Amino acid sequence: MFKKMLFCLFCFSFFPVHIVAEEAATEEVNYYEYLLIDPDIITNYDKQGKRIGYIRVSVELMAKSSTNYALLARHEPLIRDKIITILGEQSEDMVKSIAERENIRLRCLNEINAMLSTPTVNNPLADLLFTKYLYE
Repeated sequence: MFKKMLFCLFCFSFFPVHIVAEEAATEEVNYYEYLLIDPDIITNYDKQGKRIGYIRVSVELMAKSSTNYALLARHEPLIRDKIITILGEQSEDMVKSIAERENIRLRCLNEINAMLSTPTVNNPLADLLFTKYLYE
């Protein structure tokens, strides 16, 4: 029994604990911050007939770091304009279809990332969420 304990202590004395601690300290912690576009985005879309169709969308932007969050907050009016432009180009069938809703969301995400990407920051927007999606 004593020999086993001595052998374990001997083995653990050579274990590089300081290297493991340094690796854990240098690892980046991934966390997300959400930016709510407030107030909700309300715009018209292309609707057949005499009535005007409108859509009301509540949008949250997901940033992967505080630097990206600050970039998104600084450019919120530009982001709002891009989303309004994309929603205004849609037809009634596209706005009312669940599958097309996802395509609209992905288009907004990709165009905002393309608009805000710089040589130092690539894809500052991790995701874009429609938390409220009402239309008539």
